Amino acid sequence: MAENSLSDGSPADSAEAAKNASNTEKLTDQVMQNPQVLAALQERLDNVSHTPSSYIETLPKAVKRRINALKQLQVRCAHIEAKFYEEVHDLERKYAALYQPLFDKRREFITGDVEPTDAESAWHSENEEEEKLAGDMKNKVVIAEKEAATAEELNPKGIPEFWFTIFRNVDMLSELVQEYDEPILKHLQDIKVKFSDPGQPMSFVLEFHFEPNDYFTNPVLTKTYKMKSEPDKADPFSFEGPEIVDCDGCTIDWKKGKNVTVKTIKKKQKHKGRGTVRTITKQVPNESFFNFFSPLKASGDGESLDEDSEFTLASDFEIGHFFRERIVPRAVLYFTGEAIEDDDNFEEGEEGEEEELEGDEEGEEEDDADVNPKV
Repeated sequence: MAENSLSDGSPADSAEAAKNASNTEKLTDQVMQNPQVLAALQERLDNVSHTPSSYIETLPKAVKRRINALKQLQVRCAHIEAKFYEEVHDLERKYAALYQPLFDKRREFITGDVEPTDAESAWHSENEEEEKLAGDMKNKVVIAEKEAATAEELNPKGIPEFWFTIFRNVDMLSELVQEYDEPILKHLQDIKVKFSDPGQPMSFVLEFHFEPNDYFTNPVLTKTYKMKSEPDKADPFSFEGPEIVDCDGCTIDWKKGKNVTVKTIKKKQKHKGRGTVRTITKQVPNESFFNFFSPLKASGDGESLDEDSEFTLASDFEIGHFFRERIVPRAVLYFTGEAIEDDDNFEEGEEGEEEELEGDEEGEEEDDADVNPKV
């Protein structure tokens, strides 16, 4: 009976299977005859076979041995490059000492401790003729106003709110500043960069100098950035020069009730047994630029930071680098906005180049389409 049931189902199943196999073969033949499909398959095969790693694997053992020797040379090059950057750091320290007298005079002009001479304040403008005509008109108005005005001519001391204006002009910095930070930053008189001494680990210190104010007693707030200029033993080929690896802030001696980095909140608590309610107050962290001086520490015990912490630390390093390389050396141009315009133009130029390259790639794709038209 079992034999009969097998014989009853077998012919139909066999016929169906044969039919499916035949259809599959026909479909495969049709697909393989399509030039586009064949070209796509060939391209994929070419990509697989020509990847650098797959090519290296095909080389004879003797050639691989020579490649390893080249890698040894590359590591030695990386260590020489690290020495080069150490000497660059020494040069930066040397020239920082030459810049400093000019930066000291800059501070004196900003604070109003010294008034620039006529020769020091002379500056040729591109629109000098237009400004001269406008100036003549203004002079006539000013003379008339002086005759009618009482006595004192408004003449503020130095350049008011110089550094605060820079903070406001630069997006990277203005994003950190809260409304309650602003009156404090108006007391900022100078920002300096100090490089580590010879023979000491590579680092630099940002010094923020404040005039006496109602918020804290520190005359100077500091932020130290520690740097490393040596190839990583685990990945020496990733070395591209010195990098910031950690930073330290300082303790701000806030006056009573003036600490903007914390805020006081009130919270109601209900007693489980008696049912009575009491109100407690506690201090919690508050967003502020002055958190800049209480930075997140890079993990030194082998534990990795979470993604948010890594982003925060990377942003901090970027800001420190920007102060050192751009803000402090070119402060007046960030005050007037000229440096910001230059930065914007540079970025627009880069975007234009990228768009042009993309256009070229599109043109290549169109050429390919002409060579291999769709069937």
